[in-house]
Amino acid sequence: MSSYQIARFPETIAVVRLAPGAEIPEWAESSSIFSITATATETSLVCAARSVPAKARQQKPYTAFAVVPAEGSTDFDLASGAVGVLVGLLTPLAEDGVPVFVLSTFDTDWVLVHKNDAEKAEQAWRRSGHEVAPAVPA
Repeated sequence: MSSYQIARFPETIAVVRLAPGAEIPEWAESSSIFSITATATETSLVCAARSVPAKARQQKPYTAFAVVPAEGSTDFDLASGAVGVLVGLLTPLAEDGVPVFVLSTFDTDWVLVHKNDAEKAEQAWRRSGHEVAPAVPA
């Protein structure tokens, strides 16, 4: 199995459930990851936790980790690229009982873990041969 470079982001992240077709609220703030996923039954928002109102249906605090993309890794069909990345990242966490919330973007995969489990996740990844380091600001 391949080893990966994983970046840990400093912001506290929230996962918020909104109504189907909801507009993005003014309090929603961008951070290292900002994601909107809408289906016929719900709208989910991943954003900085700092401004999410207490009354909002949410799960927090999360720490965001991202796979550091290799140069030219946007070909979804590369056998050595996207295939197996999530298995390689999630298996060590499952073995250590670390729950996750996972998102993928065009270029990379994101794993959100509860802030209390962030150190445990890092240790599990390191034991599995992955490198974990603080994210480098863009």
